[in-house]
Amino acid sequence: MRARQPDDTPYAPTVRALFGTDAVTARTLDAPGFHGTTFHEIRARSVLDRVPGASRMPYEWTVNPYRGCAHACVFCFARKSHDRLGLDTGPGFDTQILVKVNAPELLARQLASSRWQGAHIAMGTDVDCYQPAEERYRLMPGILTALRDRANPFSLLTKGTLILRDLELLAQAAEVAEVGVSVSVGFTDEALWRGLEPGTPAPHRRLDAVRALGARGIPCGVLMAPVVPFLGDSPEQLRATVRAIAEAGAVSVTPLVLHLRPGAREWFTAWLGRHHPGLLGRYERLYGSGPYAPHWYQRRITRQVHELAAEFGIGPVHRTAPPAPPAPLRPPGPAHPPGAGRHPAAVPPSDVLQPRVPTQPTRLRPAVPTRRKVT
Repeated sequence: MRARQPDDTPYAPTVRALFGTDAVTARTLDAPGFHGTTFHEIRARSVLDRVPGASRMPYEWTVNPYRGCAHACVFCFARKSHDRLGLDTGPGFDTQILVKVNAPELLARQLASSRWQGAHIAMGTDVDCYQPAEERYRLMPGILTALRDRANPFSLLTKGTLILRDLELLAQAAEVAEVGVSVSVGFTDEALWRGLEPGTPAPHRRLDAVRALGARGIPCGVLMAPVVPFLGDSPEQLRATVRAIAEAGAVSVTPLVLHLRPGAREWFTAWLGRHHPGLLGRYERLYGSGPYAPHWYQRRITRQVHELAAEFGIGPVHRTAPPAPPAPLRPPGPAHPPGAGRHPAAVPPSDVLQPRVPTQPTRLRPAVPTRRKVT
């Protein structure tokens, strides 16, 4: 392994300007699995991010130890956050990873504050906490330890099988607090996986993680996201995916349709033009009015997945945790006090969240995420 110094990458000066030269170290690695990846090591001032009061998220606090993600999902919503940091939203998002190296000790200190009232904390809502960078930096064991020691409720969603390394810590935390865990598997088609999620573990490996979590006594749901129009939404594909999810022992399945917000939209459209140019017109019509697929399409997918889930015996999302209450759009105003509105169930990541669609009782989460500036 060879680590190059900060000035070896053109992005480093921008990052140092954002956070201060004394707070950032950039390391570009040539190690197997990290070739060409630059880690910008940040000394953060806070690791607890408050969701703005106008957000429709069913939680108020998040912890995101990383920015950027080597999972390199073509559709990832969080790409836009790199643009706001002065970084590239294409290959730069995949290879320029910001790391809050002091996240575990900082979280422990913030949770110990007399001002903190034990509110639910959501993880995996921006970029994946168990992305490849976690193998190098090992921030999550310290974060989970801090949450366990304070018996603080949390939820975690991931596409990374590295979560299995922390099974014991998750089990210990679940003994003292409400813990929700979900794994994201939108499809089992391996060709589609290689094209859209090239840096993630294969779908069958993620489902193996669901199985292993359940065997350890940690009930795990599956976020079936994204369901990709015209590429992963045929009845046969939906059936194969839901069947595999059921066979893995998932306690719930939550279907969410692909959405294309600015930043992700441009990157996905470029990919579609290279690999499926014949679909460009259909996507323009389906997403012509905004980032979300039409309600009729979302309803159809939700109904199909619900019917398949019932057929294969997957229980409703509230089987292992109370359902979240409806979260209507709140008008701008003072934020709620810490500790309000706890939500124990695992929540979907920001890159696949959809607005609530009025149908039969549904597992779609209400969300129009608002990103916070990295500190």
